[in-house]
Amino acid sequence: MMPRSWLFVPGDSEKKLGKGPGTGADALIIDLEDSVAKSRRPIGRELTCEYLRAADRSLSKLYVRINPLDSDDALFDLAGIIAGKPDGLILPKAETAADANRLSYYLDALEVANGIELGSTKIFPIATETPGAMLTLDGYRNPNPRISALSWGAEDLSAAIGASTNQDEHGNLSAPYILARSLCLMAAHAAGVQAVDTVYTNFRDDDGLRQSSVQARRDGFSGKIAIHPNQVATINDAFTPSAQEIEHAQAVIDLFAANPDAGTLSLDGKMLDKPHLTQAERVVAFAKHQ
Repeated sequence: MMPRSWLFVPGDSEKKLGKGPGTGADALIIDLEDSVAKSRRPIGRELTCEYLRAADRSLSKLYVRINPLDSDDALFDLAGIIAGKPDGLILPKAETAADANRLSYYLDALEVANGIELGSTKIFPIATETPGAMLTLDGYRNPNPRISALSWGAEDLSAAIGASTNQDEHGNLSAPYILARSLCLMAAHAAGVQAVDTVYTNFRDDDGLRQSSVQARRDGFSGKIAIHPNQVATINDAFTPSAQEIEHAQAVIDLFAANPDAGTLSLDGKMLDKPHLTQAERVVAFAKHQ
């Protein structure tokens, strides 16, 4: 299953962790970074590991956001939660693809030491949270095999460059963050991994979230990160192909299958060529994996 919704859950909150399975999120991101105070991280690691051991993996994928690799907490995070066998790790503030490679080396050793299948713990970098990271996204073109997805971030990037806001006077992303979004999208597709859109921070604005999610899917993202359980249903709906879309896509596929030597074909008064077939195949494949 390719997750549509990725929901953050604080790793130090037993109550919020307990609500995770009922949110409908395709993937939970158990957070040990920004939503957990440094003094709470030891208990957060314990609770996270316990949760991972007991959770029903049929309900959602379980990723853990560790602290940045150059921080004092990162190795403690890894050592504290790996026995729970997370499906993957969110790597924040990844400066280059080399950070994912370094994390992969750590995981090689930790998986062997804990009797976990080698290579089974995936890595999901947040790839645009620093100015330097913006200049190195081409490094993901030949990705580490552990990398399963890429996402971007506007909040940390705007703080890192001293911006007063990441929005223009109309509430839309301003130019530097449109660039970050676009480069992340291209890097993910160049790497052949899932492109996941960043959070929509106003969790009370469902209309805005829906518009943001629809635009993200339109542009080529296949999922979005949520910061509140109330956002999950809207995200899932926006990233799920409708019955009409699936029917049309299957008709395109069937038409090309019936005419294997044709370069262009007509359907419902519109001309189709190979890119339309590729898009139709993606729609059907995505629908089958939900």
